[in-house]
Amino acid sequence: QVQLVESGGGLVQAGGSLRLSCAASGRTSSSYTMGWFRQAPGKEREFVAAISWNGGYTYYTDSVPDRFTISKDNAKNTVYLQMNSLKPEDTAVYYCAAGYPVQYVKPSQYTYWGQGTQVTVSS
Repeated sequence: QVQLVESGGGLVQAGGSLRLSCAASGRTSSSYTMGWFRQAPGKEREFVAAISWNGGYTYYTDSVPDRFTISKDNAKNTVYLQMNSLKPEDTAVYYCAAGYPVQYVKPSQYTYWGQGTQVTVSS
């Protein structure tokens, strides 16, 4: 089992920044693909970003590549999501996920999930 714990969420004004962290523990494996997803009220969980096990590849949803940056520190078993120029539409619960997805944008292809951290962007 792998446990994922997200932190760093909060309330921020539009245009502000937040840095989310996801710490992995348990039977961690540096070979996992790590992903960030978000879910707004009444909406389905959607893909935000993913990073390959060695950090060599990163993937982003179309609305965030110039504003969000995903990174990881394998020595600390931690993945980060730096979010800049936040917009009210970024408001959601953000989840960290780990696994071996073939299609990294699909939540169903990740094995482990954190409990989520709330991000609220005020206008």
